[in-house]
Amino acid sequence: MSTRTVPASHLAAADAGVLVGLVVLLAVVIVVLIAVLGSRAGRRRGYSGMGGDTIVRCSQGHLFTTLWVVGSSFKAVRLGYKRYQRCPVCEKWRIVVPVADSELTDEDRRTAARHHDTRIP
Repeated sequence: MSTRTVPASHLAAADAGVLVGLVVLLAVVIVVLIAVLGSRAGRRRGYSGMGGDTIVRCSQGHLFTTLWVVGSSFKAVRLGYKRYQRCPVCEKWRIVVPVADSELTDEDRRTAARHHDTRIP
């Protein structure tokens, strides 16, 4: 009867693979948690669109709608609760902030609906 042994290098590679898998899983859980908690915090502050279409105001006062996903932005530089992104109204890069629902008039909502930036978060 022969006994077959596994080389130590194969065990080390398997352990490293498990470790990498755990690190990736942990990173995914953290990202999802940040997105969910950030969206909830935004809604508590009165921003109904967190996690989707959100009305924002640029530093020049223009209103527009953008896809605002907490923890994710490919078209903007995140600066805490502000973002540096292109305003589709004046077509310049500006600081933008979400606008609370209580601050918006019906005309503001119509204006923002007419101006939407790209559908990329």
